[in-house]
Amino acid sequence: MNDAASSQAGTALYDYFRSSAAFRVRIALNIKGLPYEQRPLHLLRNGGEHLSDAYRALNPQALIPALVDEGEVHTQSLAIIEYLEDKHPQPPIMPWHPSDRAYVRSLALQIACDIHPLNNLRVLAYLKDELHIDDTHRRAWMHHWLQTGFAALEQRLANGPHTDRYCFGDTITLADICLVPQVFNARRFHVPLDAYPTVVRIADAAAELDAFRRAAPQNQPDSE
Repeated sequence: MNDAASSQAGTALYDYFRSSAAFRVRIALNIKGLPYEQRPLHLLRNGGEHLSDAYRALNPQALIPALVDEGEVHTQSLAIIEYLEDKHPQPPIMPWHPSDRAYVRSLALQIACDIHPLNNLRVLAYLKDELHIDDTHRRAWMHHWLQTGFAALEQRLANGPHTDRYCFGDTITLADICLVPQVFNARRFHVPLDAYPTVVRIADAAAELDAFRRAAPQNQPDSE
């Protein structure tokens, strides 16, 4: 797969329709208007297609997504998105002022690094297979960390000076790109969201945009 990657002239996304991290990258690619080839890897079938030797040769972490662009492999969703922003600055998904950029990046990291990892597939699989935690208690784990994260995020957004239609004014930024998949994921697992009206309002407004709709899990070619 390394040889194939190095010979790629275009852009390919190693993807899974339900992956929140891949969802973020699909949104960014759509916002930037960049064509790309999707290469789905199912995280559950065949023991996890992302765990194959071929994919590990491309991405040693064996995580989704990976972006191959002009022969170079890029991993980690936020790094991929900032790479796209650097390479294709229009339309921007980060504000221009350093303090504003830091604020947007802080919101994005709060979601992508503090909320999402505690509830992703490999953590839940470890709780089940290695610690033998049953479905009820795994669900309680997931709800606890999602609600804890959303409570802090709600406080920031509800009281933040930059909050408007979206996380930062009326312009889509990296923060919204991270927020929408996380709210989607919470709804998928029936997490009560009434206590987070600002979070939900912003996510729902952004999710109506074409770039977000086309990136949604149910609209992917590998959707089940």
